[in-house]
Amino acid sequence: MSPVLVFDLGKVLVDFDYSIGARKIAARSTKQLPDLHGFIGNSEILHRYETGLLSRRQFFDEMRNLTGFSGDLDEFVSYFANIFLEIPAMIQLHADLRRRGFKSFIFSNTNDIAIQHIRHNFPFFANFDGYIFSYEVGAMKPLPKIYEAMEKMCGARGGEIIYIDDRPENIEAGASRGWKTVLHATPEQTRAALAGLKCL
Repeated sequence: MSPVLVFDLGKVLVDFDYSIGARKIAARSTKQLPDLHGFIGNSEILHRYETGLLSRRQFFDEMRNLTGFSGDLDEFVSYFANIFLEIPAMIQLHADLRRRGFKSFIFSNTNDIAIQHIRHNFPFFANFDGYIFSYEVGAMKPLPKIYEAMEKMCGARGGEIIYIDDRPENIEAGASRGWKTVLHATPEQTRAALAGLKCL
């Protein structure tokens, strides 16, 4: 059986910059937080949203209460979502692996606003066999529950899975389950690692 390829999304297949959205949200807000960019990326509110504990509307309401954002939900969503760029070399790497017949899956700590935007704007996103998102599972990497969900979805375990992620703690959790892992730093290094694993 050929191994399955499991890809993290953010900073692996797409880059993102919370400061893009933070600047637009701040410009429409009455309460100026000293570091809205840092807050958005690391807040307990975002963690609850990406764990499925808050709905989109509840997340918006909490952010609006905190910032004094004066726009509506749709405006907020447009600012919060439009922060992503494809990483072309990684999109090409994934396409090369697909041409060689490998199954591939997305495995991401994320939220429904981000996924809706990426699905609508980036065609590569449709070319996977399945998707595990933290907000749907109710757990974020590196918690075991979300890794168990991926194993169930892809029908593979242990060394049958090759996992690519940029976060060491997430990689360590995969390795502890026997997954083969690639700590992503650059497309060139990841391509070389996958070549070493006989995928290319």
